[in-house]
Amino acid sequence: MEFLSNINSITSYLPELMMVLAILCVFIMEAIPKYRPYTFLASCIGLISSGILLLLSSASTDLLFEGMLINDSFSIYFKWLILLSTFSIILVSKDDNSVLSEVKGEYYGMLLIITLGMFAMVSAKNLLMIYLSIEMVSIPSYIIAGISKNNKESNEASLKYVIYGSFASGIMLFGLSLLYGVSGSLDIGLVASKVISFESSAAIYMAILFILVGFGYKISMVPFHYWTPDVYQGAPITVTAFLSVAPKAAGFAILIRFFYTLFIDNIEILQWPQLIAVLAALTMTVGNVLALNQSNIKRLLAYSSISHVGYMLVAFSVVSLDSIVSIMFYMFFYLFMNLSAFYMAIYMSNKYNAKTIDQWNGIGIKVPVLSFFMVLSLASLAGLPPTSGFVAKVYILRNLFADNGFLWLGVVAIINTVISLYYYFKIVKAMYFMNNDELELKECCPLLFWSIVIFSLQNIIFYIYWPKLIETLNFIVLNTGLL
Repeated sequence: MEFLSNINSITSYLPELMMVLAILCVFIMEAIPKYRPYTFLASCIGLISSGILLLLSSASTDLLFEGMLINDSFSIYFKWLILLSTFSIILVSKDDNSVLSEVKGEYYGMLLIITLGMFAMVSAKNLLMIYLSIEMVSIPSYIIAGISKNNKESNEASLKYVIYGSFASGIMLFGLSLLYGVSGSLDIGLVASKVISFESSAAIYMAILFILVGFGYKISMVPFHYWTPDVYQGAPITVTAFLSVAPKAAGFAILIRFFYTLFIDNIEILQWPQLIAVLAALTMTVGNVLALNQSNIKRLLAYSSISHVGYMLVAFSVVSLDSIVSIMFYMFFYLFMNLSAFYMAIYMSNKYNAKTIDQWNGIGIKVPVLSFFMVLSLASLAGLPPTSGFVAKVYILRNLFADNGFLWLGVVAIINTVISLYYYFKIVKAMYFMNNDELELKECCPLLFWSIVIFSLQNIIFYIYWPKLIETLNFIVLNTGLL
């Protein structure tokens, strides 16, 4: 790997610079009343342009800005996931009434800032950059969670988000400071070499635990998940959909890079995979069990999101190339199956003001096409064949059982999959087996309709073509140098 100077790094940082330009344009246009209607277009053009530059960029595994960031195939993969989720959220937000029209420009601008922060997260190679990138994602997230200023639930969600987030960030910063104190360096590669020779592991253990608070908060890992149900329920539904996918992708990217760079040679001493395995079991179980009694759709999907974090942590507990591939594989499918479910929830919220499962009664008869795709998405979330969610879970369990170290964790994962069937199909039951004669057919806007259809169809398409994706992901990981 080559350390590039600040000037030489710019050529590899063009997608991010385009994002900065898009952010400036959106906020300038928002400040001029006659240009406010064009903030949506400016946001889309900015994201598309950033995507084109990302496509043209090469994953040369260079260390940018004197080693602060790394440009490799691993980071580029997660940038694509983040771009796709942000772009689709902006598209469906255009006609969403949960965000007031007078703040739409600010909303788009904040989404772009969060996206820029997540780009930095997945590329961070420095302790300080790790902290700054997470804060760059967190602070605008607090704002958009409470962007519906006249909604008390939204205001409450934002306040809780700030309190929990500030607490987690403070603890994480202390953990990062401990690592800097024992190593004398901010570069995680140099920190790793110092940690190996450090005599006392007590400070390292403490640093791991404190840093896990920050990472765990970002991905909604138990026991740092308490903010998730309340924030998901109170925030505008498009914000909830965004928070359920994109920050989790960035969170897992930084989690993988951090642990595999710093502690891959200290497994026998520190035993961090055992800690992750316990947290995975707790996250799966708590998420699924607490989802059973939920009637609010957003709150149910919040606990569902927590449980899926647990499945990805199952893969993370096995230290191997295949485990990294498993997480990337699962996250790819999770993006499609979760967003497609949320997009149907957006339709129900906008057209029928449906917040609870009971308010979905009979929608399967009135809106058969969209309801079918919702069932497909729920089946994928539950891990039923023939869906991509089934393939993703089987691949994780296959790698787990091949390791033989955490067989008990595989049993816990299977039990939790069975539990999840109950609350997912509570929605199906309401849609098809409960009557509501007063329900009227209300048309879905084209952008939202096709987002539901296209994202749901991926649950079948990738079930067929998943070997090609595995082959690509193996190539990406092999050329990253994490192992």
